[in-house]
Amino acid sequence: MGKPSKPTKLMSQVDRVPTLSIITVTFQAEKVLEETIHSVMDQSWYNQIEYLVIDGGSQDGTLDIIKQYEQHIHYWVSEADQGIYDAMNKGMQQAKGTYLLFLNAGDLLDHPHSVAHLLTSHPQADVYAGETMMIKEDGTPIGLRSEVTPHRLPTKLSWRSLRMGMVVCHQAFVVKRELAPLYSLQHPFSGDIDWEIKCLKKAQVTHTDPHIFVRYRMGGFSKKYLWKSWKDRFQILSKHYGYLPNIYHHLRISLRGILFVLKRRKLY
Repeated sequence: MGKPSKPTKLMSQVDRVPTLSIITVTFQAEKVLEETIHSVMDQSWYNQIEYLVIDGGSQDGTLDIIKQYEQHIHYWVSEADQGIYDAMNKGMQQAKGTYLLFLNAGDLLDHPHSVAHLLTSHPQADVYAGETMMIKEDGTPIGLRSEVTPHRLPTKLSWRSLRMGMVVCHQAFVVKRELAPLYSLQHPFSGDIDWEIKCLKKAQVTHTDPHIFVRYRMGGFSKKYLWKSWKDRFQILSKHYGYLPNIYHHLRISLRGILFVLKRRKLY
């Protein structure tokens, strides 16, 4: 079983008040984790980043990779959990940064200035949201999320923006830690949209930036459990927006999806 990494000189630089805590949740992630770690290490703001890795008790080579980069990880643990959102809660409870970002194994910050650019694009916002480049499992770009899916990144983001679905990729959503609740384990498949809505309900100032912030690798958790994820999402949106309005919104979502597919002549 893993344990928190030993204090290092790098850790002491951010031990007081790191600007951003980046949390990577892993399980059997030996094929993709190293690339994610490098995308964090390469950030120009790295001395203002606290990096945490929460592993679910992997039995492949994931722990070997974590230990290889232990000097660059401020906290890590490997133990059984109750699912992805339980693991995210563990990371959140250890985080010390002013802001939080969840960057799961296989997902990548787009370029070395991604964090610096987003967090300086507007002074002291409660929530920042950036654009997402979708990539295949082998890393090949598919296209911008706002182009290859019906979801458009809102110019003015609020909790009401999510009534039509996940308009902001979870990995491109940065929130003040003091506003972020723990994830509800009652929503094991779409807890991310529930969490984003709760964060946005507390946010006074939000800022969206049209530049690519993150590269999201397709084939993740929600894709694997697509039907269960949709059902969970319906329950979440009914809770936040009301059952009858949610029926109406889902009719609009369905129509939007059909028109989008007809226009592109392929599924998304």
